[in-house]
Amino acid sequence: MSKFSSLILLVNSLSKAERKKIASTLSVKDNEADYVVLYKLIDKNPFEKQQNIKELFFKKRPTAAFNTAVNYLSDMLLTVLSQLRTDQDSYFSLFSMLMNAKVLYEKSIYHECFQLLTKIQNEAVKYENFSLLLIAQKMELDYLLILDFPEISEQELLSKQFKINDTLKKIRKINEHASLYELLRHRILHKGTARSNKQKQELNDLVVSEMSIVSSSGFENFEIQKNHKLFQSNYLINVGDYKSALNSFYELNNTFEKNKHLLSDPPIYYLSTIEGVLESLRTIKDYEGMSYFIIQLNNIETSSLHFKIQVRSVVFLYTLFPLIDTGKFAQAKIIIDSYKEELYDKMNLLIAARQVQLSLYAAIVYLGTKEFTKARKSISQIFAGEKNLFSMPLFRTVRLINLMILYELNEFDYIDFEVRSVKREIQNKERTYQIELMMLKLINKPIENMSKKDRDLLWGKIEPKLIEFHNNKFELQLLRIFDFTAWIEAKIKNISLSAVLEQKTQR
Repeated sequence: MSKFSSLILLVNSLSKAERKKIASTLSVKDNEADYVVLYKLIDKNPFEKQQNIKELFFKKRPTAAFNTAVNYLSDMLLTVLSQLRTDQDSYFSLFSMLMNAKVLYEKSIYHECFQLLTKIQNEAVKYENFSLLLIAQKMELDYLLILDFPEISEQELLSKQFKINDTLKKIRKINEHASLYELLRHRILHKGTARSNKQKQELNDLVVSEMSIVSSSGFENFEIQKNHKLFQSNYLINVGDYKSALNSFYELNNTFEKNKHLLSDPPIYYLSTIEGVLESLRTIKDYEGMSYFIIQLNNIETSSLHFKIQVRSVVFLYTLFPLIDTGKFAQAKIIIDSYKEELYDKMNLLIAARQVQLSLYAAIVYLGTKEFTKARKSISQIFAGEKNLFSMPLFRTVRLINLMILYELNEFDYIDFEVRSVKREIQNKERTYQIELMMLKLINKPIENMSKKDRDLLWGKIEPKLIEFHNNKFELQLLRIFDFTAWIEAKIKNISLSAVLEQKTQR
């Protein structure tokens, strides 16, 4: 990504408070400077193409050095944003204090320097920021050494060294927990959820390691509790034990609620936890229970506009899911329309996986309202996206939905090509859902053209398998994304998808 591209993303992600601070900073500077003109152009044209903004800039400043303006504006914005965060975030504040202590030492104002270092250490302990605590403790000893340990006994020196070793142990334990959670998330994101007992057993090395670390920690703090519960709940969801995962997420949420002063800004892990609760509640179809946690998401306070959009995307999706699951596609379409300006027009600010989800579920809704051209347009946005999306496990589901859209559009030549392509991809049956194989087998010919007798015979053969899929915890991993069995039933019985989903809700 070019520096100019990064600058545009930075300006477009500014919150109201940040824009106000930057505007006041610019007003006391040269209002006619090149970088000020560039900022105003980007700010007033948030959806304009880069080349167009560049051309507008040269119209106003034909002899200006464009790259210089870009670099200066980027540095200025980062400086202002860092200053703002110092007043809002303990992490930024402590690092700012650390730099102040360094300045005091360099100016030979030693007494105030050591007082500030002591304050930093106390604050770091309060916020459980052990990495910064270690830096402050080591800086204090370095300064004492250079000054020949003034007015400090050997016992006091040993005490300070002991505290550093204790901090190092805590950092190591926290890092061990975090490393295992990171490995688990990487496997889930890049290999997909467990589709068999064999794949479940492939995670045993991480589970055993995690249990060993928990039993040998020797102490507990917020970070260790958080990483342990995150690992536990994500593992349980991955293997299809949703009720246990939900209990684990509830415990994690209680931990967050009791330690709100320790939450980072933005509270990324808190959002992940609430989303985990919502995902578990959706899987067990407790839609009423989701309302409380959606309210919790709406109450999240953060200075980050980028994070606010992430939160809004989660609120949107879990408002949409109950409507999709119960076949209320007309209502779901109204929700999508209401979020168009707030979310869909700002999709470039979301992470890639979230962009895929937004396009995928919009396509499903349009499929349900029988607006198949709109569904195809929505799903095409995913295929036109970054190539790294194609390796995501969710992309297999995208291809299944695409096949359904092609089916509804009677484009069976494309279906034949796509089916063969998907079959090549899923040659390893251990990593394949049975529902995927059934979809690929049924979708290459128009079922509705069969006689009623043949369709009844087909339904009698397939129905037991569909019931079995819903009782299989591994098949549920795919069905919780979308109920493909409902679409199969709708095609064989020649009734609407909405009607089938509504009937399933009442069963």
